[in-house]
Amino acid sequence: MDLMQAFTQKHLKAEPPVAAVGDTVRVHIKVKEGARERIQIFEGTVIAKKHGGIEESITVRRVSYGVGVEKVFPIHAPSLEKIEIVRHGKVRRAKLYFLRNRVGKAAKLKEAL
Repeated sequence: MDLMQAFTQKHLKAEPPVAAVGDTVRVHIKVKEGARERIQIFEGTVIAKKHGGIEESITVRRVSYGVGVEKVFPIHAPSLEKIEIVRHGKVRRAKLYFLRNRVGKAAKLKEAL
């Protein structure tokens, strides 16, 4: 078990990004294309947080050209550059899967003050 803990401690980020469910975030990811490396930004609402420790991840949802797109980002992945919080949403649920069935203004969340 000590080997697992040593491996986990080695790969954990010192200050992991903090994003709560309901927040609108801008996720910066390093993308490799051949020999080049660039940063790609994905903006959307955090609809779920899963697990804890090294396997902690967030699910971010956005609507792009009328199609709902969800991406799962591991918090401690080396390809994850940073997470910017655009706005805080006021929610009363741990998982916001109900937003998948809503369209337009019905899919908006109130802002937490």
